[in-house]
Amino acid sequence: MNQLREHAKRAALISGFCLLPVATVWGHGSSGSPGGFQPAEPVSEINDPAAADGCPIESPDGLSLVIASRRGSGGDNDIWSADRASVDATWGEPAPLPWPINGSDDDFCPTPTAGRWLFFVSSRPAECMGGNIYLSRQGLTGAWSEPKLLPCAPQGPNFNDAVFSPSLVETPKGTYLFYSSFGERGDHDIYVSRLRRNGEFGPGRRIDALSNVADDDRMPNVRAMGHGAYEVVFSSSRANWGPKDEPAFGGQDVYRAVSHRLPFRWSKPVNLGPNVNTASSETRSTLSEDGKRLYFGRDGEIYVSER
Repeated sequence: MNQLREHAKRAALISGFCLLPVATVWGHGSSGSPGGFQPAEPVSEINDPAAADGCPIESPDGLSLVIASRRGSGGDNDIWSADRASVDATWGEPAPLPWPINGSDDDFCPTPTAGRWLFFVSSRPAECMGGNIYLSRQGLTGAWSEPKLLPCAPQGPNFNDAVFSPSLVETPKGTYLFYSSFGERGDHDIYVSRLRRNGEFGPGRRIDALSNVADDDRMPNVRAMGHGAYEVVFSSSRANWGPKDEPAFGGQDVYRAVSHRLPFRWSKPVNLGPNVNTASSETRSTLSEDGKRLYFGRDGEIYVSER
């Protein structure tokens, strides 16, 4: 974890995340809808009609799309990645990440960061039980380090229940890991853990501004917008939203909020509207590094909305 802190300090100088066997280096490189997002479209070159795909997220350079998929895995979720030559090119054929990232258990919610680090969630047996957050790093040869389980509650972020969607954000005041979990209540809420000086992530604290007591709020993805501003997208089952209690679209919808004071102060979450949300559930939404592309899962397929 101390290595992660060192890399965080010089993230702007790191070329990024190299993923093998898909040989790409990660790191080189408005509409009337709320948030300015255009109508979402399926990512046809990625979706497998015979298998459920989800958990999409771009690498920091926008040249790899990392997903969770049940294709070719005997029914388990595995982490796959597809590459492209530029942000204007189409995606190539996805390929699975090797052991020790993918194993015989469910591995999902991948989050690549600068310095060839990969956060992900796995159901592999662990002292915390349930799905937990792990951290691994890819070496220059392409081999992955043995995934390290982040500390269990109450010392660390992993609760004794399902944990989803780690999202790392580096700020002048510290490094934060956002995620969701059943944690302290009976529904999913959004939590944050801070990277300590010893290189370990501390206990998770619920973000009340993003977590409704009676609703399921999950899978946050936080992005730095510049000038001290940050935006988050996440999925929620809340039935109403907005100043006039407008009805939501059904299932899990994607919401967005903005903050100038991380990690606990956020604007009122806004539903992203019919360009993104439908009567089906929209899950694990993520933003590209430049904020121009919003990815999410719906009915076992991956969609993208541009702005």
